[in-house]
This record gives sequence, C-alpha cells and structure tokens, in this order.
Amino acid sequence: MTERYIVKIEARFEAAHNLRSYRGVEEPLHGHSYRVEAFIRSLSGSLDDDDIAVDFISSRGKLEILARKLDYNYINIVPPFTEINPTAENVAAWFYRELSSSLHGEGAVVDSITLWEGPVNSVSYTPER
Repeated sequence: MTERYIVKIEARFEAAHNLRSYRGVEEPLHGHSYRVEAFIRSLSGSLDDDDIAVDFISSRGKLEILARKLDYNYINIVPPFTEINPTAENVAAWFYRELSSSLHGEGAVVDSITLWEGPVNSVSYTPER
C-alpha cells in the first residue's frame, strides 16, 4: 500500500482591491480579511528520516512571506495584478505559482490552494496535471 500525506498550512492577510471589470463596470475599492490554505505533499510520497512528510515550519514560513506581500496593501498595485484582474481566482493561482516556485528543491509540491475572502466565500485552485 502506498501512503500519501497531504499537509495543510495557512496564512492570513488583510488587503484591499477592486476588480477592473466586474460585469462590465469597475468595482468600488473594498477590503477583505483573507485566509490562504495551501495543501502540500511530499514528492516521494513517503516520510523522511524524522517521520515528516512536509516540514510545517519551513513551508508555512514561505507561505507567510507571500501573504506579507499583500498584507495591508492594495492588491491592484502588486505585480502581476497591475496587469490582471485581482479576482480571488487569480490571487489563488498566484499563490500556487509563487509557493510552488519557493518549494522547488525541497522535495514537496503544492497540490492546491484555497483562498478565502472573508469567512464564507472561497475559491480553490488546482492546476491540471
């Protein structure tokens, strides 16, 4: 039997944004209390010598660095959101790409990202493999 562990880490941030095009009009500036959840797995599928699949501390630190780029900021002025609409979908995909890049070489891969805009609305991003 092959084991598979999925580790979930999360970070929180406060940010403002407005969609440049929301149903044909520019959305008013507003803010959210965001929560980003990253689901990460070991590339090997097994535990390391310390019986750990993915290091919580290291991976959460990398996610928190990314969240700080948006925290108390206007998302629309943070690249690539200067060019693309700062929708929850695009922000989730950005977290996926950036975290995947920062985990490269650590034997871990991001399976998916869930981004919460407040307590009840969320979007999950999982790339096609």
